[in-house]
Amino acid sequence: MPLSAAEIARHPAALRSVQEQSRALIRVYETTPRLAAVFATQQRWLLGHVGLALHFRRDPNDRRTEMTMARFIEAVRRNSVASRNTAEAFVKEMLHYNIAEYISAGGDGRAHPMQVTAATIETFTNWIYAHLRTLDRIDGGTRLAAFLDQPEMLPTLQPLIADGLLASDGVREPGPTFSLFIWLNNGGIVMDWLMSGIDPEDAYLDRIPTGVISVSEFAHWLKLSRTHLARKLHDAEALGSIGWVGQRGHSVMWVSRAFFDEYMAVQAAKLAVVDQAFETCISARQGR
Repeated sequence: MPLSAAEIARHPAALRSVQEQSRALIRVYETTPRLAAVFATQQRWLLGHVGLALHFRRDPNDRRTEMTMARFIEAVRRNSVASRNTAEAFVKEMLHYNIAEYISAGGDGRAHPMQVTAATIETFTNWIYAHLRTLDRIDGGTRLAAFLDQPEMLPTLQPLIADGLLASDGVREPGPTFSLFIWLNNGGIVMDWLMSGIDPEDAYLDRIPTGVISVSEFAHWLKLSRTHLARKLHDAEALGSIGWVGQRGHSVMWVSRAFFDEYMAVQAAKLAVVDQAFETCISARQGR
């Protein structure tokens, strides 16, 4: 049986497991920052999953299933992810940075078929590894080993994950502080970095120390405008969600227990989606 979000959130191993996952995703960001930027905000993250699902669901023998600009925009709008203009700009950026590519040299505007590049799929597979490993750490399962034994399940697994994420209120409607950060460029990595530096022994505190001291160094590492990051941190501070143990910029930043709980709730919801998709995929393969 797949784990529910509630089971994941209350499991004693959840925090340490999610922190390891966050560090793995941070390493992906450090290795391929341009590609990792596809998942930098919640909207872009969902747009990326929509595109991957269209890529994996296409039938090479049926041109009607090919991924095109028009079909991508229709899927994005159907799932209320973004506006037409935002969806179109996203695809153009993905093509520009070779995250996606046209299948042939010729083509007709929005009907020109596209595909996700092999490098993109390889990096996304690391995202799958990280989440399956997290689930295994929580309950001692063998999901990652099963996936490594059957990597051909990826084209079935990813669309199921995308469907689950798009339908999940826990993922799409997070708490106020999480929502504040997910609209910041690389906001997901900002939160991963903050939460990965928490000592699990401190997780019961109302104000939980992180490993962050310098906003400037933090912004430089993230390739963000210090002013923009500082503004978001100020907004979060106004909500009572972050602060500094001592003097600002010269002491450790803390996150509130409420912000921590928001972050863990979203991670649990996301992991539950991945687990359900994996279970569905495995069951279907065993029933063949």
